[in-house]
Amino acid sequence: MKYVYTLIAAIFTIALIIVLNVQLPAGKSKTPRLGYFLSPQLGFWQNAEGENANFGGKLILPQLKGKADVYFDNRLVPHIYAENDADAYFLQGYLHAKFRLFQMEFETNVAGGRLSEMIGKDGLAIDKYFRRLGMVYAAENSLKVMEADPEIKAAMDAYTEGVNAYIQQLKPSELPIEFKLLNVQPELWTNMRSALFLKFMSYDLTGQGDDDLLMTNTKNLLGYDLFQKMFPDRADSLDPILPIGTKFEKPSIIPKIPANIDSVYYGIAGGNTTAIPPIIPNKNNGSNNWAVNGTKTKSGRPILCNDPHLGLNLPSLWYEIQINTPTQNTYGATFPGAPCVIIGFNDSCAWGVTNAGRDVKDFYEMKFKDSTMQEYWFNNEWKKAEIRKEVIKVKDGPDDVETLAMTVFGPVMYDKSYQSKNKDGHYYAVRWKAHDGSNELASFYRLNRAKNYNDYQNAIGYFQCPGQNFAFACKNGDIAIQQQGAFIAKWKHQGEFVMPGTDSSYMWQGVIPNKENPLMYNPARGFVSSANQMAVDTTYPYYLGREGNFPIYRGIIINRFLSQMQNITPEDMMHMQTNNYNVFAEMARPALLKYLDEKQLTPVEKRYIDKLKSWNLVSDYDATAPTIFECFWDSVFVGTYADELNSTGLPYMWPDQSTLVEAMIKDTNYIFADDIRTKDVKENMQTIVQQACKKACAALEDIEKDGRLPWGKYKDTYIGHLLKIPAFSKLHVPIGGGTNIINATTSNHGPSWRMIVHLTDKTEAYGVYPGGQSGNPGSFYYDNFIEQWAAGKYYPLLFLTRDMAEKSSEIKWHLQCTKA
Repeated sequence: MKYVYTLIAAIFTIALIIVLNVQLPAGKSKTPRLGYFLSPQLGFWQNAEGENANFGGKLILPQLKGKADVYFDNRLVPHIYAENDADAYFLQGYLHAKFRLFQMEFETNVAGGRLSEMIGKDGLAIDKYFRRLGMVYAAENSLKVMEADPEIKAAMDAYTEGVNAYIQQLKPSELPIEFKLLNVQPELWTNMRSALFLKFMSYDLTGQGDDDLLMTNTKNLLGYDLFQKMFPDRADSLDPILPIGTKFEKPSIIPKIPANIDSVYYGIAGGNTTAIPPIIPNKNNGSNNWAVNGTKTKSGRPILCNDPHLGLNLPSLWYEIQINTPTQNTYGATFPGAPCVIIGFNDSCAWGVTNAGRDVKDFYEMKFKDSTMQEYWFNNEWKKAEIRKEVIKVKDGPDDVETLAMTVFGPVMYDKSYQSKNKDGHYYAVRWKAHDGSNELASFYRLNRAKNYNDYQNAIGYFQCPGQNFAFACKNGDIAIQQQGAFIAKWKHQGEFVMPGTDSSYMWQGVIPNKENPLMYNPARGFVSSANQMAVDTTYPYYLGREGNFPIYRGIIINRFLSQMQNITPEDMMHMQTNNYNVFAEMARPALLKYLDEKQLTPVEKRYIDKLKSWNLVSDYDATAPTIFECFWDSVFVGTYADELNSTGLPYMWPDQSTLVEAMIKDTNYIFADDIRTKDVKENMQTIVQQACKKACAALEDIEKDGRLPWGKYKDTYIGHLLKIPAFSKLHVPIGGGTNIINATTSNHGPSWRMIVHLTDKTEAYGVYPGGQSGNPGSFYYDNFIEQWAAGKYYPLLFLTRDMAEKSSEIKWHLQCTKA
């Protein structure tokens, strides 16, 4: 009998070992390998890291060419001091990997269409999309250009070597917890991964993205004449980056308009294109930046400010750093995944960027000989397509192979095996400027070393995609802003809809020369600024696109404030960057009240409207009127356009908010106020507003009962982990702001890095971002900046010489780095 018990115990032990070393089903997901994950020596316990963890010591790295030191301040910001640039970039890569390895692996896998390798078949839709968009193809092309530049190749090689030096010495117990959860291992870094990450940022910030497809749907539904009324070219209230009245030279490129444009481009109605893709850049991706010169500051020296608005994630998009070598002394925000400082300052100058919003991605409808896509019709002959096979490996599943036909325009993204929602089976090729080889990293490499305006101009000249507004300020007093990118010289409305791809008449005809891009240098008004609004008025000789792709309201309020301000200090700039005044509501509230008959309101409805009327237009966290305004305005907006745009169930483009508010100010009988579903009744704006008020107030009653009437609770800002794990996220962040506000914080989007640089003899700088330096959820330094960020407070940025770092009381750890 004792042998039976022994056998049962042995079987149980073997079974337990097996169970603890495999991933078990758990709903639609799987558990980690529980034996490994729960192991006291190797598991998640080892990822716990307190405030008093030691990040100092001695590091022997044979790859170094000389001695280097890293001083970590009390916020875990590293200050790198190296005898040469190669060692500095090596250490930047090493530190990025040490503190953000999972983030780097995850984001470049997404960009490269390899998410399925980490999470299984749930990542397949995203992988297919990015492969078909040509992200890998684009990164391959740009990597060739970057590696042809000896300085950039040396920086990338050193950075990659540093990342791999960390990965190769990584112990199983030190593996980031996300790798343990997913039961995957990091792979060695390559320069290609850095190229992929940079292309991912190009994707995230590329102007109108896939809007062409939705715009085509909408134009086909409405007909072009009605479409023009819903989507005007310009908003009356636009305050452009370059002031109205700026004089421009004659264009060097005048694109030729195709002869058949009315019939084959504007005139088609009743057809439909594709559905919304599985991943879309946030429409509110943008930023604020501005610089004031010494005539407007208390010190008589320039101040530059920047706050890029992007998705709020943990780990944060940014990693703060200082890099000091014989060629540079640079501080700022870096991308884990690439060398150099992206937004920051050095001993002489500062720079910041905002998204230009220009359209550099277009779709063309192709005609193929048959479903094999071997040949397509172009310029009156069958042209051979290059076939590119994209193999997507799927964790715990079979590989997926995507077949891409490469045309003169670019990859065929949509075809019979990757169809539109209505399964029309059409072929759509995508022409994206990011497909062309470019060297954006050279812009940042040279900005990091810039000493003056000429250096700034030379540096940004390398930047092609995505288009950005580069603000600049220098200690000699210069300020400037230039909209920089490889912008296409387009005829009016080119590329806003799917174009015919059967001949060359609709192809791009040239890139606007850099010298003709909008530029403002040392203006008499004493400041430059941008907030993603259109750069110029209609006198600029090139077509920029429709107003709907360029938010206007942050630009209006920023320019208003800067025009009025004098004796500016960095503290004034802090208050301005975190300002919650809603200039859109300033314009929209009178339009709403103009059409509202308050005599018809119930006492409850009147109470909400009275709160709206007495609102000071500041969208603070505890204010209730912003919630009332938001619900009322959304109800009016949907009530105006839903009858036209929700009629078929296919995705359509909705107009910009400025279109409706300006129509309400000008036109009581706005054409879209009439509900096309009611044949015997003609509605007007009074009808829409009155009905919308009742619907909004009914919703507000429920919102108030739930305790969500205060604005901050209603919008409920959160900072989500990359894997959407609530325990690794920061929920219910107490912050005001919102869309159309300088403090552009929405539910999970907003100022991802706030920076203020005062260019005095000894640079004075401040910054904060919503996260922490560590990517480890078990670390004190994972999210320790969030409270400061939400409160609108800043940290002084310690811009230290090596001697200062050695003696500073704010330096907490010293890491000595030697080759032996």
